[in-house]
Amino acid sequence: MDQPERIGRYALVRRVGAGGFATVWLARDEQLDAEVAVKVLSDNWIEDEDVRRRFLAEGRFLRKVDSLYVVGVHDIGEADDGRPFMVLTYADGGTLADRIKAGPLELAEVVRIITQVGKGLKHLHARGVLHRDVKPANVLFRTEPAGDRAMLSDLGLGKSLAEVSRITMPGGTPSYVAPEQVRGERLDPRADLYSLGAVAYAAFTGQAPHGVASLGAVMQIEKPPPSMTTHRADIPDAIDVVVRRALEPDRDKRWPDLDSFLNALAEAHATGHVPTGLVPAAAMPPPAPPGRVDQETALATDNQPTVAKPARGSGRGGVIAVLAAVVLAAAGGYGGYQLVLSRPVAVESGDLSVKVPRAWSEKAENATGPALLVSTNTSRWQADPGTEGVYLGVVKASALPRTATAPSGCKAGQAVDSNDGKTVTFTHTCDKGPSVVEQYRKVNDTTLLRVQVRDRDPDQGAEVLASASYTPSGN
Repeated sequence: MDQPERIGRYALVRRVGAGGFATVWLARDEQLDAEVAVKVLSDNWIEDEDVRRRFLAEGRFLRKVDSLYVVGVHDIGEADDGRPFMVLTYADGGTLADRIKAGPLELAEVVRIITQVGKGLKHLHARGVLHRDVKPANVLFRTEPAGDRAMLSDLGLGKSLAEVSRITMPGGTPSYVAPEQVRGERLDPRADLYSLGAVAYAAFTGQAPHGVASLGAVMQIEKPPPSMTTHRADIPDAIDVVVRRALEPDRDKRWPDLDSFLNALAEAHATGHVPTGLVPAAAMPPPAPPGRVDQETALATDNQPTVAKPARGSGRGGVIAVLAAVVLAAAGGYGGYQLVLSRPVAVESGDLSVKVPRAWSEKAENATGPALLVSTNTSRWQADPGTEGVYLGVVKASALPRTATAPSGCKAGQAVDSNDGKTVTFTHTCDKGPSVVEQYRKVNDTTLLRVQVRDRDPDQGAEVLASASYTPSGN
């Protein structure tokens, strides 16, 4: 984009970075006579309300944390053309990715940087936020009289611990993301610990741990990466053991928390020994032969666009509404992402649950939202007929319905009963988009589960329909 003269009250100096969703400018706060970084949403996303919400959510996440080791947000606003922007601490010392590419780092320098980044992560976790995209490009440096200071940036994938403890969608940068995050499992701080270990591996060796270029490839990782000594001979064995334990694909075999990892790394560097009692012999990663590393992708993957789709909480009244959407920051790594998306994700909301394709994102609507069905069999699902997705709702009724109101643009189907008399199914034929399969199931004498599925792939739609369930509390 062309450089405007100002964004809000900030005079722009030059562009310092750009990604799939935003551009970052070096700017001058003339009122405070200070340099700042202004991050503004890219103009091609200005009409996408979901992306706007995610952009502003990053600012809110950053405002929760008062840490020397996390980039701070000082202001937020809207440019003249309607794009939201946030004003951040300006890091004038470049990124860790830049330093890694410039040549080997001193061992003590790496330990210092990883310790500072680890402190930033601890402060995020203490505020209930997972970063979910720790990588060298997101480690920035700010010059100070006593030396530079490492800071974590870019919380575009940040999630509250409450959210990720329920469900998460695949996301992250392939070379640095924890396997459980790619698989869409419930996350805890050990996912960020893995990514910090991957950053440490890259900082010590100049190579990303596995050199993978897609999220699909991450799912194939079964053991820690090769010993760091295969890339750099002066790395002590103790440091190698500490870092590679952080990179265990099985999170139960990793360090239990950030403190354990950071303390072990410091002691391994200071004494040349792994701290006694912290690492049972069975938990130590065995020496691994050097693996084949694609030199063109080993570090290039750090600059690949982050791939992500957020999962949000459920709406009111115990309802799940899942609408199909895949958000790719750019075209890179799409084949691997397709492999990831081939595995279903279990989405839960209170007593309701369903397994959906990973290409579908959880989208909870409020009581006036177009995709919401309240708990009555007279309501209608008004979502775009061309949208693939699934709706779950609870209906208070003693008998299965004999007719069903088709969504707008669809012709109502006939009732088809199951052999046991506990289920009735309607297939509504639509003018546009896929047909809608609507099913009512008897839960008890007064309650029905209502499920609507729209899917262009009938077999996949049948799997989604069969996976839907409602288990009232106490049952």
